Amino acid sequence: MGLNKKSVDDINVAGKRVLVRCDFNVPLKNGEITDETRIKAALPTIEKLLGDGGKVILCSHLGKVKNGPNEGESLAPVAKRLSEKLGKEVNFVSDYNVTGEAATKAVEAMKEGDVVLLQNTRFRGKEETKNGEEFSKELADLADVYVCDAFGSSHRAHASVAGVTDCIRAKGGECAVGYLMQKEIDFLGNAVENPVRPFVAILGGAKVADKLNVINNLLEKCDTLIIGGGMAFTFLKAKGYEIGKSLVDEEKIDYCKEMMDKAEKLGKKLLLPVDTVIADSFPNPIDAEIEVSTVDADKIPADKEGLDIGEKTAALYADAVKSAKTVVWNGPMGVFENPILAKGTIAVAKALAETDATTIIGGGDSAAAVNQLGFADKMSHISTGGGASLEFLEGKELPGVVAADDK
Repeated sequence: MGLNKKSVDDINVAGKRVLVRCDFNVPLKNGEITDETRIKAALPTIEKLLGDGGKVILCSHLGKVKNGPNEGESLAPVAKRLSEKLGKEVNFVSDYNVTGEAATKAVEAMKEGDVVLLQNTRFRGKEETKNGEEFSKELADLADVYVCDAFGSSHRAHASVAGVTDCIRAKGGECAVGYLMQKEIDFLGNAVENPVRPFVAILGGAKVADKLNVINNLLEKCDTLIIGGGMAFTFLKAKGYEIGKSLVDEEKIDYCKEMMDKAEKLGKKLLLPVDTVIADSFPNPIDAEIEVSTVDADKIPADKEGLDIGEKTAALYADAVKSAKTVVWNGPMGVFENPILAKGTIAVAKALAETDATTIIGGGDSAAAVNQLGFADKMSHISTGGGASLEFLEGKELPGVVAADDK
């Protein structure tokens, strides 16, 4: 994957209209933003473009928009918060058509240093489909230059992520990445393509199926692959162990055998749990008090369920991290939402916090776990995109990255 992309530092935007695809997919409760992390993350790129004299037009999706446009998923609260953060009015175009007459007029009236925010791109209805050419062209008609800073959407070839770039280039414009995208490319992309070794990858989460290609790709790239979470039990069953009522992906047992063979042939370490925390059943509700005990990984009783890695495994995994120079972690080690079953995930997070290695958290649940457990500031990089970071780790080309101009 070509990772050497033009960034906002490589383009001249003075007096130009700059369309910036942001990730303002923020959580809302009763019309109020409950977590503004994504808004804060977009500020450096927006401020750089404003400082350079650009006319900045922002766009983003919000929510899943299943049944057409609705005020509950309007970007109006984002415009309000952005105005406060930037210390200047953000002109919000509430038109559900996104690129209609209201947007055209708002952009025509812009002066250097002005900011316009378009309505939720998904309100248009064609954002997620293959026939978004018309929408791509209309977005490009509003701008001279395009900047993608929405890593969380970069694995989707949407009109506002990839389609628009061809239309911008067709009229002689440039397409660059913002600071947030650049950081993701620098950390995640280079960790997989050019890691400083030893390179340790830690994969957790519930299902093997979700990580099939990631396991395969990382085995070729890393020196040690650590498996935890629910997906570890399919590997343990593939080794012939009794796993009781633990989560298992019966169709992937042969695949797990193949991966263990592959690791051996490539001379890579593949670490699996040596002990596990068990209970009668999954906690309900998820954070309910639960009685647990710990057994060796090959001694799980038939009527019990494994829900976290045990202390011996946590020590083994922490030890593997100590000598690493690069660590990528995607997926928790157990049911981390429950305090009793979060110990394995906490132990791994602590090991990462204490190492000198470059530590990269691959979005999704592991990012949530690191944030919740208070280790966020000890990590080199926490990815902003769950699905996008997984596809990066699979070695896939991301449309939003590919679409930017090479340097």
